[in-house]
Amino acid sequence: MSKAKAGSADIVSFTPDMKAGTRELPAHELIYRQLRELILFGEMRPGEAVTIQGVCDSLGAGMTPVREAIRRLTAEGALEFMGNRRVVVPELTVDSVNELIFARQAIEPQLVVRATERMTDEGLEELSTIDAELDAAIAAGDLQSYLKQNYRFHARLYAMAEAPILAAVADGLWLRFGPSLRVVCGRVGTQNLPDQHHEALAAMRAGDAGAAAKAMREDVIQGMEQVRRVLSTQRSD
Repeated sequence: MSKAKAGSADIVSFTPDMKAGTRELPAHELIYRQLRELILFGEMRPGEAVTIQGVCDSLGAGMTPVREAIRRLTAEGALEFMGNRRVVVPELTVDSVNELIFARQAIEPQLVVRATERMTDEGLEELSTIDAELDAAIAAGDLQSYLKQNYRFHARLYAMAEAPILAAVADGLWLRFGPSLRVVCGRVGTQNLPDQHHEALAAMRAGDAGAAAKAMREDVIQGMEQVRRVLSTQRSD
């Protein structure tokens, strides 16, 4: 496993009780979040083997919290147990992408509806700031920043929905396609990636929950279609 720096304090999950850096964390939770972030942003590639010793060396952590983090992430589907004590980052298939598209377009637009109904001026300003940082990453071709700011936009928006069950399901789906999304972005470039955030923000400013949900559904479908096309090309090569 390649060494990478983890644990960015400004990355939060879709569920409001998972904010990093808000309080002192026990070692096992900190290591879990650091390893989770490596997977989420594709710093660990699909098919890459994950070993306890490798994670210990990469994160400078003890074996017990690393073992617990791997166990939790395997249970969440972010890692896959292959037998013979071998754990890998899952590789998406076209069929699994189809499932992800179905699940994401069912859940995430509903979160946007709820978020729009609860939106404040401060919330819109925060989302607009994140989206501006995302635009800057796209213009600069900064893949790592693009992945983090894109996730951050969705994370803050969905946390505003105040629907922790739906948000937790959506967050788990992101863990499953994050590594493949990085591969796709690396192949097509940040400037060729779909982005319906401006449309969603405009609809939220107007208080139009239906239009905001439609924009987010298109954002989800277009992004996952990119993943499906690249996977299909890889299978035919």
